[in-house]
Amino acid sequence: MLMGTAIKGATSISFSITTVLALLLFIPIDGQDQFTIIEATIDEIQTAFDQNKLTSTQLVEFYITQIETLNPQLRSVIELNPDARSQAEKADLERKRNQGRRFLGELHGIPVLLKDTFATKDKLNTSAGSYALVGSVVPRDATVVERLRDAGAVILGKASLTEWYSFRALGKIPNGWCARAGQAKNPYLPSGDPCGSSSGSAISVAANMVTVSLGSETHGSILCPADRNSVVGLKPTVGLTSRAGVIPVLPQHDTIGAISRTVSDAVYLLDVIVGFDSRDYEATSEAARYIPVGGYKQFLNENGLKGKRLGVVRNLFSNALNGSTVITAFENHLNTLRQSGATIVDDLEMANVDVISNPGKSGELTAMLAGFKIALNEYLQELVSSPVRSLADVIAFNQNNADMEKTKEYGQGTFISAEKTSGFGEKERKAVELMEKLSRDGIEKLMTENELDALVTPGTRVIPVLALGGYPGITVPAGYEGNQMPFGICFGGLKGTEPKLIEIAYAFEQATMIRRPPFVTPFWIDER
Repeated sequence: MLMGTAIKGATSISFSITTVLALLLFIPIDGQDQFTIIEATIDEIQTAFDQNKLTSTQLVEFYITQIETLNPQLRSVIELNPDARSQAEKADLERKRNQGRRFLGELHGIPVLLKDTFATKDKLNTSAGSYALVGSVVPRDATVVERLRDAGAVILGKASLTEWYSFRALGKIPNGWCARAGQAKNPYLPSGDPCGSSSGSAISVAANMVTVSLGSETHGSILCPADRNSVVGLKPTVGLTSRAGVIPVLPQHDTIGAISRTVSDAVYLLDVIVGFDSRDYEATSEAARYIPVGGYKQFLNENGLKGKRLGVVRNLFSNALNGSTVITAFENHLNTLRQSGATIVDDLEMANVDVISNPGKSGELTAMLAGFKIALNEYLQELVSSPVRSLADVIAFNQNNADMEKTKEYGQGTFISAEKTSGFGEKERKAVELMEKLSRDGIEKLMTENELDALVTPGTRVIPVLALGGYPGITVPAGYEGNQMPFGICFGGLKGTEPKLIEIAYAFEQATMIRRPPFVTPFWIDER
């Protein structure tokens, strides 16, 4: 295993019995019981730490073994952190010295993977999956990474993604592909779409290659891969989490969120990374007012659906999903929501859905093209050193390294369109005004007039609605199609409604417990 460099491997994927059996890991620890790492939650891991059934070092070694075994097929991890073991050892020492005197925090000693767009001031690259940024030196950790380190988390490495968030060539670059890692695979169905752009973050969590991961979202990049890989994806209100030190797309829409196997794990991660940041002043100062005293874990309420009003906007999804397994499961889930105390306000219609769902008509693409060029150039200029200093440099790099970057196959049309823009002018301002109007007349009017706590939709069709206004959403595993391809159920709301969304999502998860790992053989820490 190469630490701190790109992880290479075979291009084919086949999960045979031999492969699964090779993943069995037995680590002897003093005692009698066994601890199962596969599917273990943060609460269960922390309990194992407290009971001396597990150490952070053993947990990190387990995940490294998982990555070494699975990553040649899944290609969801770009780099392993060469300092991960020492960080785990430090956490173990801190726990030993503490001797239970104070709670060290839910994330203390917990391995976390970061999407390869989060700056880390260490031996890892921050490259957006592209060779253009390999060797660049960031000035400091991204703010959310600083907060993870302060919480005692172990930075395990960088997860793959759809290169440059797919923005190099929208509709051309396959979901989950980047030059540095190759084509990432869905662990449930190798031929299935892993979605993007936080594909590696979702795949790695789904396949038990890490406990939790961080992703980012501008338009579906957390919610969609979480949906397709049977994990929980939590997209916060824009500004609730700092974007400082994260490679940008469109600052008005960019947000940083959690990907995990359970709602509680996503919430623990959220609690650590939220808050005001002077380096992302405007957005985080505006959103800080939404953060509840005592944090978000107080909303992990099994009875959280009681009294909630959930809206179903069928013109968002009915045509695309009519007659599918997803719709059948969704109707059953609506009954579960009702039985758990929620009121379902069905057959609602949202104004201008066709326009909202089309980035070319909603103004979103216009704003993105200009905003991306401005924001990326600023990010690149702040680097201590870098092979590229502007979007124009990146375009030239791709042209000069066409074989490595598959430029002939996938192109870079969106990059070129963005480079042709000349700032945020009247056209872009009108695009922003249109998005604001569509949001006011759409989701805001709908939810206010019907006194809704959240929208509920199958799959990912609500993503454009949440993207335009910077609204939060959370997706939870909701089932599997006949070919084992996963799908989720998404709860979305207005800005700052994370407490309600967490209550709803957690109560649904606890009532259904649908998620299952892609591999059936248990993995044990053996204490005999």
